[in-house]
Amino acid sequence: MTDTPRLLALATALPPHRFDQADTLAAARAVYGGRMRDFERLAPVFPNTGIETRHACRPLEWYLEPRGWPERAAAYEAGALALLEDAAGRALGAAGLGAAAVDAVVCVSTTGIATPSLEALLLERMGFRPDTMRLPVFGLGCAGGVLGLGRAALLARAMPGATVLLLVVELCTLACRTASATPTDVVASALFADGAAAALVRTGGDGEGPALGDQGEHTWPGTRRVMGWRVEEDGLGVVFAQDIPELIRRRFRPVVDGFLERRGMAVGDLAGLVCHPGGAKVLHALEEAFAPLSAGLDDARAVLRACGNMSAPSVLFVLERRLAAGMRGPHLMTALGPGFTAGMMLVEA
Repeated sequence: MTDTPRLLALATALPPHRFDQADTLAAARAVYGGRMRDFERLAPVFPNTGIETRHACRPLEWYLEPRGWPERAAAYEAGALALLEDAAGRALGAAGLGAAAVDAVVCVSTTGIATPSLEALLLERMGFRPDTMRLPVFGLGCAGGVLGLGRAALLARAMPGATVLLLVVELCTLACRTASATPTDVVASALFADGAAAALVRTGGDGEGPALGDQGEHTWPGTRRVMGWRVEEDGLGVVFAQDIPELIRRRFRPVVDGFLERRGMAVGDLAGLVCHPGGAKVLHALEEAFAPLSAGLDDARAVLRACGNMSAPSVLFVLERRLAAGMRGPHLMTALGPGFTAGMMLVEA
């Protein structure tokens, strides 16, 4: 169908500073070890995350010193713009397009604040047209990759023939703060990483590129404290609930079944999954929730192992990997973020 949004190109980007998990554990011990009685009891979380390496916008030693809002905001703007320019440039190159061909930009990010927003700062820097439509989106957290792609597809459907650029960037490492020393801070320092992705979406083409199908989201009542940020004097503080894997096991599958049923489908009709790799325990819970379907979860584990939890861009890294491996048939993209909200989208290559 000519009105089906399709993915013209997808590219990802990682910042220049690469950390081994053992080095990150040593840094966390230096920051938290002398102030937390239970640090050594918590230390096994580092090898148990399923992460081997991560990338960050600043060198490891930068995170060992106190940083205030001005420094974090400057690091966010500089790091996010560099990553987005890299990812967007490669996505445009893969599609054989110049920046002037983009009609609308959807920009998703929750780990920092910039006004003018990031995509506005990229307009002249990358040569986008002055009349490019802009849609900055804040607050979706880890669900932003799926929900952002969904918003871009809706915009493309509403503007037949228009080229929509999705930009997704998160610098999660900026939430690592020396002023706070809690178990949540330790877990965050074991998981968080930085990354970005860019995707080009358009309807009315020749049927080339994966089809972006129906999308949905579900926010569970009474769960707003499961995940999110606290605004602290020196930056954004992490809010994590320990029961996220259990919530996935007990409450996610019925939501997915309802989403698919309303479209005349069932999990058994899917060829695979494209899931946000939030952590080893989250992936294990997803494996249990979707059993016996497991195709695609190895790709999620591979992204987690090599890149850590980058929040919103992570699921697009998984999609990129899945497509490179020859993905065929209908797949369900999923991610869970603050709200507590599930994002879902059907993608078929």
